[in-house]
Amino acid sequence: MASPLLLRNRNYRLLFASGALTNLGDGLVSLALPWLATLLTRDPLAIAAVAAAGRLPWLFFSLPAGVVADRVDRRKLIARADLLRAALVAAILCLALSPPNTGSVWILVALAFLLGAAEVVRDNAAQTILPDIVTASDLEAANGQMWSVEQLTGQFIGPPLAGFLIASSIALPFGLDVAALVMAAGMVWLITLAPRPKTSQNFFKALKEGITFMRSDALLLRLAVVLGCANFLAMGTMTLQVLFAQDVLGLSAAQYGFILSTAALGAITGSLTAPRLIRLFGTQRCLYISITGWSIGYGTIGLTNSSIVMALSLFGVMACAMLWNVITVSWRQRRIPTDLLGRVNSIYRFFGWGSMPLGAIAAGAAVAALQTPFGRDIALRTPFLMAGALCFLLLLYAMARLRLD
Repeated sequence: MASPLLLRNRNYRLLFASGALTNLGDGLVSLALPWLATLLTRDPLAIAAVAAAGRLPWLFFSLPAGVVADRVDRRKLIARADLLRAALVAAILCLALSPPNTGSVWILVALAFLLGAAEVVRDNAAQTILPDIVTASDLEAANGQMWSVEQLTGQFIGPPLAGFLIASSIALPFGLDVAALVMAAGMVWLITLAPRPKTSQNFFKALKEGITFMRSDALLLRLAVVLGCANFLAMGTMTLQVLFAQDVLGLSAAQYGFILSTAALGAITGSLTAPRLIRLFGTQRCLYISITGWSIGYGTIGLTNSSIVMALSLFGVMACAMLWNVITVSWRQRRIPTDLLGRVNSIYRFFGWGSMPLGAIAAGAAVAALQTPFGRDIALRTPFLMAGALCFLLLLYAMARLRLD
């Protein structure tokens, strides 16, 4: 539960509402974008390229985005990034309305890359600004609520709504996302914060300062590496999840939207219960619970022929993912000095999120290579089974090397 001070915090309410809108739009696009890709091609490698393109900017832009977030007005940075994202989604809308041709999917790859680049700037600044808005004692509650609304709108409401809208037109989800992003930018612009002190430090010196801090904190660095491995595996499964749902389980867009909504319900449950679970069981045990849930959930999906089992497994995976997020994000926000938070957070996410496009490409290439000798069914199960086994190895590493208490 949030404290009364958190509920009365105007800036927090504006940031919360903005996050709800942007994530609603992201939820619409999370289903509509890969679905549009499947309308343009059935090549698993090309579909993986669309997913990878959206995450590839974390490898290229996360470090400079962190320096920028520490040097400029983070409020304006978030608003301008959302407006840029609105323009890029409008371009995808135009592509969805155009007659498909052989090169359309690669135009979609390029637009997904640019959209991902704007998201890098926006997400890093949004996570960095929270300690300037709420007190340190409210960070778990605020992060839990922010993750909850992200999942409620981004996964529980957005995907099934997109599935319903796609039945009428593939373009409709993109149009709604444009409107949501514009409104979200306006809300962030209304946030009032004390001016940040200007710095004369040059770009590379500022970046080096962040890298030095990260290198000096062995525990933070190990946590980033574990996140990178986990996100590599998660993105591999997420990239081909739509094909698994279509070709193995035979689901429609609306049915697949229900699967994503069930996963989102798990994420909401994990986000809201995380502060209480941490108080009851402690940070360390909750960290182990998170990784254990990933291993069991992915492995179960790889073995099932049931959409219900898949939905329940994703419920567990996402609940554990949100528990991990509340633990690690709050821990980082306390551990890293505020004047370094943008840079160090971006370096952390470079490791943690930069691996995601590699996971997408690896999974797509694996399925493409395996489907001829072993069949498409086994090929599409392989990323889930591998993720389950490798998450178990991550659990063993975490038990040996990660002590956050």
